[in-house]
Amino acid sequence: METKIIEHSKAAELFIKDEKRTDWHNETLWFVREKRDKAAFQIPDWELLRETASQIKNNVLSNMHQYLIDFEANAKNNGIIVHWAADADEHNKIVHSIMEKHGVSQMVKSKSMLTEECHLNEYLTEKGIDVIDSDLGERIVQLRKEAPSHIVLPAIHLKKADVSETFHQFLGTEKGNNDPKYLTEAARHHLRDTFLTRKIALTGVNFAIAETGEFVVCTNEGNADMGVHLADVHIACMGFEKIIPQRKHLAVFLRLLARSATGQPITTYSSHFKKPGDGKEIHLVIVDNGRSTQLGREDFRSSLKCIRCGACMNTCPVYRRSGGHSYHNAVAGPIGSILAPNLDMAKNADLPFASTLCGSCTNVCPVKIDIHVQLYKWRQKLVKEGYAPKSKTLMMKGMSAVLSNPIIFNLAGKMGRFVLEKMPGLVSNGFNPWYKQREMPAPPEESFRAWYQKNSTASKDKNNEQ
Repeated sequence: METKIIEHSKAAELFIKDEKRTDWHNETLWFVREKRDKAAFQIPDWELLRETASQIKNNVLSNMHQYLIDFEANAKNNGIIVHWAADADEHNKIVHSIMEKHGVSQMVKSKSMLTEECHLNEYLTEKGIDVIDSDLGERIVQLRKEAPSHIVLPAIHLKKADVSETFHQFLGTEKGNNDPKYLTEAARHHLRDTFLTRKIALTGVNFAIAETGEFVVCTNEGNADMGVHLADVHIACMGFEKIIPQRKHLAVFLRLLARSATGQPITTYSSHFKKPGDGKEIHLVIVDNGRSTQLGREDFRSSLKCIRCGACMNTCPVYRRSGGHSYHNAVAGPIGSILAPNLDMAKNADLPFASTLCGSCTNVCPVKIDIHVQLYKWRQKLVKEGYAPKSKTLMMKGMSAVLSNPIIFNLAGKMGRFVLEKMPGLVSNGFNPWYKQREMPAPPEESFRAWYQKNSTASKDKNNEQ
């Protein structure tokens, strides 16, 4: 069943009602952003790394057809079974068919934003498959029947007390015990049997190397390794943009990824998968799901360079104060706001407007995606295509008429100052979204134009007297 989408501004309004939680969420993510800065400044060639990664990805986007062919050929030579999925539905059907083939109805799953994008968990659950997310944050939100709110820190919107209550309800832990060590230990015991008994394990893919046909999975908890090494079948799912040309290029991205994401020098586990062990299988599902369309859009194709570090989310003033769930999309924040409209303009037309266009996201992006520029361009495209709200379209046409005519502009300014001074209730009310969060400013005595002309004349007269 499709969930009803609440547009970003309304969902954000619900999130910020809890002012203390909003402040905590904002400060926590800014702390992660500060860790990123400290880690970046420790490397003298940080900007060279960013530029190198950006150029490697540019090369990949321009030669994607050949790199995918090379990767598939090399992966098959290694013994990996390669599948191609045009969209989310085909991806989900392929994963389910592999499970049916092996007669398995249980799966242990590592973090994969692609499967969140494709709604794989919901699909498999409807087919009677028991899916357990083994990443701690993912497992927490799974128990709560929530979506991840961040691509790296999926439960960042929750406090220790929230996790404690969730574990008490589902895992039988001591009520009110908020000790992180106790809660983590409880999660480890809870997942241990899952690792030992599941015959099929699923992971995402961080990087796929065309030269060798291998792929790399980066985690901090080791849960991906536990799952796939104990299982008979490893299913790996990747968007086709995860390709990099050669193994030597991997060092560039590994140095950038963890530092940008959490301020670590490198992820705790960077696991290479090249060929299956004896008696085991590796299935790799390569997914399009709108990526070809994005690749063909000149203004937006560079968004496919994203390595899913989450740095743009940690720095974004809107994301930090509105929460990941307000973006109603698998990938939230600035990067999600330029990826989502490509999948469905009608459903995601509000997201490019959930930004101040401050450019901080672009400044921290490890592969130099011009995120704030693309946000602005998406706004233009959505308006031209007719996806902007009619009220906003009419308002902008009205503003255009006012701003393009000096006489009307001056008259509107006088009327505005009069209303603010004599009839403030017309603007200081609940129907004015600006007034909901702020006090309206005191009306100026005169327009800036009048002030400037008066002071400019006075300044000239004073200079003439001297």
